[in-house]
Amino acid sequence: MNTIRRVAIIGGNRIPFARSNSVYSSASNQEMLTATLQGLVDRFNLHGERLGDVVGGAVMKHSRDFNLVRESVLSTTLSPQTTAFDIQQACGTGLEAAMIVANKIALGHIECGVAGGVDTTSDAPIGVNEKMRKILLETSRAKSTGQRLGSLAKMRPGMLFSPTLPRNGEPRTGYSMGEHAELMAREWNISREDQDALALKSHLNLARAYKDGFFTDLMTPFKGVAVDNNLRADTT
Repeated sequence: MNTIRRVAIIGGNRIPFARSNSVYSSASNQEMLTATLQGLVDRFNLHGERLGDVVGGAVMKHSRDFNLVRESVLSTTLSPQTTAFDIQQACGTGLEAAMIVANKIALGHIECGVAGGVDTTSDAPIGVNEKMRKILLETSRAKSTGQRLGSLAKMRPGMLFSPTLPRNGEPRTGYSMGEHAELMAREWNISREDQDALALKSHLNLARAYKDGFFTDLMTPFKGVAVDNNLRADTT
């Protein structure tokens, strides 16, 4: 008879959180994820070990990051035979990754794995505008020099100064995640004062956790940062 195996979380690791465009302004998603994974490897002495899976992702990725998690794993001291793949489910990416790993362990597909996620708005992917993109693709499809020159002749100076900026908006509503959260707060009659009180409580709890040493075995310093730099100074 098939049985579902019990699954346990053995440990975790992260790098400190930081405000956008501050100390991590030059760090990529791959750099941050690699540092986090390597910190986990160091903590649990997983050097050279082949794990069942490493699953993770990011909400906004550069085209160069199409294989983000796999490349991050290859940049650590885990065995390069460790399989890894990306997923994306907005702010639920890390949780979904954990469920995938847990389900595969429970069903006996793997013995152990790592789940997580990473994101930065400081190194956001900025693309060329749609018209310029189509012209470039048309040029790449051209069979002759004349056709290529004809395609490039459609370029206009203004195209260079109107890039496509990333946005975490819902295509069907046009609202960002924050705007959706605000609509939910209104629907559930959560006042601005209650939201501020919850935010203050979370900062107080975070400051207390640092003071009590809760993060000592859960965090790897990164770029000279050892404490979340979005923690309000007046709560510490």
